[in-house]
Amino acid sequence: MPAASRPRSAPWVLRTLGVLLLLVVIAAGLLVGSRPLPGGPSPSPTAEPAPTGPSPSPSPTASPTHALPLAGLHVVLDPGHNGGNAAAPAEVNAAVGDGRGGTKACNTVGTSTLSGYTEHAFTWDVAVRTQELLEADGAQVTLTRQDDDSVGPCVDVRGGTVGDVDADVLVSIHANGSENPDARGYFAIVSEPPLNDAQGEPSRELAAGLLTALEEAGFTPSGSYAGALSERADLGTLNWAERPAVLLELAEMRNAEDAALTESPEGRQRYAEAVAAGLRAWAAARE
Repeated sequence: MPAASRPRSAPWVLRTLGVLLLLVVIAAGLLVGSRPLPGGPSPSPTAEPAPTGPSPSPSPTASPTHALPLAGLHVVLDPGHNGGNAAAPAEVNAAVGDGRGGTKACNTVGTSTLSGYTEHAFTWDVAVRTQELLEADGAQVTLTRQDDDSVGPCVDVRGGTVGDVDADVLVSIHANGSENPDARGYFAIVSEPPLNDAQGEPSRELAAGLLTALEEAGFTPSGSYAGALSERADLGTLNWAERPAVLLELAEMRNAEDAALTESPEGRQRYAEAVAAGLRAWAAARE
């Protein structure tokens, strides 16, 4: 019986194993070769974007807000008369104290231009415009009346308001009604003789500041009073005031040129700006 021969597949298997072993060795070498050598350079980190300019400096700390020019000032504005006064004669004509031991009417209707524009409407509009200007400067403002269609208040209440609310100053806003159509211009009124210290020099200083501001605003001073300043003892609004107080007659409503100013929104704004400027100047002089 012939001897058994070796399987013919053995050499092929050996060759295949050899090839596989060689591939494993090659792959391992490639893997080792891709690693950095000990002590060699480290891999470069991911590059960051190059700066485009110097780093912005931190914003400086905001400086404290400057105090408003009239911060801390409390002003009472008294718009003369009222829109309901004409329809309430009994109430308006009732007697009240005049501040000097006598009596006088609670209030009056006021005057008007020849075309019918009323003093109470003029004073209300100027007062509201002045209030807006003063409040923008930091002042606190109290009005003696809150609309233009009510009655009163009486003159003793108007003058006493500045003390009742512990305000610093009172400006009563009016317009005059001289029968002479040639009479023109503004003037201020102070209580004389004064009933307290505030009605003396402090009120005259207030009047001076307001008169200067009206002149600088281009308005015409009255020629009826020296220095456009009148002194009276019969005005309850001034007599009842316990702080510096001035009554301003801003215009002569029977004069054609003054009437045109009072009737125009632009004119009333100019009056308001002048009153506010006068109060600013007076307040600054007190510091």
